Amino acid sequence: MGGKKKLTLKQSEKMQERQAKKQSGTGKGGKSGAGGGGAEKKAPGVVPPDLRSEKTVGEIKKLKVLTPYAVASRFDLRLSVARDVLEELQQKGVIQYVSGSRNLKIYKPLD
Repeated sequence: MGGKKKLTLKQSEKMQERQAKKQSGTGKGGKSGAGGGGAEKKAPGVVPPDLRSEKTVGEIKKLKVLTPYAVASRFDLRLSVARDVLEELQQKGVIQYVSGSRNLKIYKPLD
């Protein structure tokens, strides 16, 4: 049959010691391993660049080829946000779709 195996005496003693330390709060300071505690991970705040500013549009027009990766690395964005930015710029007529597939789209700036 399945189920959890019974711990050895040593393992159960160590587990009790860890629980006692955790409850009393006398654990080591600093980062702990994957076991828990420590700082919680937060999703980075994603703020897309202002597409109405001339500076941002000028930066984008400087690039020869526009891909989501190029825009994401240039403006420190996530790839999904960079894709949305490129689609919005295409709708505004700032850039032109050149080629691509479902996974990757390539654009070029219009002069």
